[in-house]
Amino acid sequence: MSQEFEWLLAEKYNGVKNDAFYADCKRMSLGEPLGYLIGHVPFLNCTIWLDSRPLIPRPETEYWTEKAIQEIHTSLTSPEAGPREKVAVLDLCAGSGCVGVAAAKALPEAQVDFSEIDAKHIPTIEKNLELNEIDTKRTTVHQTNLFQGIERRYDFILANPPYIDANLNQTDESVIDFEPHLALFGGDGGLEIIEQLINQAPQYLTPGGQLWIEHDPEQSKAIADLGSKAGFVCNTHLDQFGLERYSILVLQ
Repeated sequence: MSQEFEWLLAEKYNGVKNDAFYADCKRMSLGEPLGYLIGHVPFLNCTIWLDSRPLIPRPETEYWTEKAIQEIHTSLTSPEAGPREKVAVLDLCAGSGCVGVAAAKALPEAQVDFSEIDAKHIPTIEKNLELNEIDTKRTTVHQTNLFQGIERRYDFILANPPYIDANLNQTDESVIDFEPHLALFGGDGGLEIIEQLINQAPQYLTPGGQLWIEHDPEQSKAIADLGSKAGFVCNTHLDQFGLERYSILVLQ
């Protein structure tokens, strides 16, 4: 039995091989992702539920989210910048809310808000906040398109936007068949949503605020160019696999 089947058996069926288990095995053999079958995935120190079938959190996203949390923590304690008591964070294109939930859990002093266009994912974000014991008094969940209707500024905006270029045909069939296309495909060059959020973000960032964007390696130069035109200094970073996976844009 493969490791994924073993995880399914242990996590969902407590080691008991019954008819439902074998039915799930068949679904998985046909390409359905393990996370959807189990119903949740680990993400940093959180359990992220996938009730509405949002994009399944990837290890690459977990990697840069941890880096972002470290940076936010540093910003609260940095003697150079001057210590501050509060920080405001926006999880943009939130999906399951994994990025913002992890930040809120690790940073109890942070106000963490969420922006997600698909209404069916809002209850999933709220469930993930509740079951990961986040005080919802310091969160707001917006069902909206990017920044529409948001009226405040943030110190950090963390975004995993749709960025796949469908024309490249590089996406696994199981991803195309089972995961939400709205969260995957970013239009021409995979950059349409990214361009919108870079152009709009300065209106929603505090001076010196940071915009973190996950993207494909091929998009690094275009993001740097877009960022420069919008008033950012951009630096692109490698993920744990050595690929250019996320860029940090600092508002000047």
